[in-house]
Amino acid sequence: MKKGLIGKKIGMTQIFDENGKVIPVTVVEAGPCTVTQIKTMDNDGYEAVQVGFGDVKVSRVNKPMKGHFDKADVAPKKTLKEFRLDSIEGIEVGNILKADIFEVGETVDVKGTSKGHGTAGAIKRWNFSRLRMTHGTGPNHRHAGSLGACSSPSRVFKGKKMAGHYGHETVTVQNLKVAKIDAENNLIAIKGAIPGPKGGIVVIADAVKA
Repeated sequence: MKKGLIGKKIGMTQIFDENGKVIPVTVVEAGPCTVTQIKTMDNDGYEAVQVGFGDVKVSRVNKPMKGHFDKADVAPKKTLKEFRLDSIEGIEVGNILKADIFEVGETVDVKGTSKGHGTAGAIKRWNFSRLRMTHGTGPNHRHAGSLGACSSPSRVFKGKKMAGHYGHETVTVQNLKVAKIDAENNLIAIKGAIPGPKGGIVVIADAVKA
């Protein structure tokens, strides 16, 4: 990984390219992120950069985290994230990382927490088909149906697709293109959809090369 930022999903819109073609994009407020810690091979056994995003009141921070921010001499941050970079040369604690570290046309991976749907049935959760609406099927039109044999194996295997908790999980969408950058307002327009609701925290990093 060469670079990464923490951001907040603003919402979706559309822009037009030079040929007049419509491009659906998701706008992310990416940064400014402050470098709060640098991890080195000597002290931590690996090299990484910890960055913080979003200001928070000092009264909202517990004592250990307050000491962590005081040591770095930076204002308390709401969200912290580590990035294992190929090289940490030239990066110092207190540096500000903004949206302009990315370029238009660059390929990125975006990680976020998907929208939570609570407890959902098998049709919504797993895209099951409903049963017939006639000939005495009801009232089980949206039920999952048979779960398996009865006498053997006399149990339901783990991982069986059933009704249950749906959404609110970490999702990564890979190989998305950066369509536009507004460096002045720290906005990045990413082609396509990304996980999470409006206002959700997302992590943008350069795409992992296979």
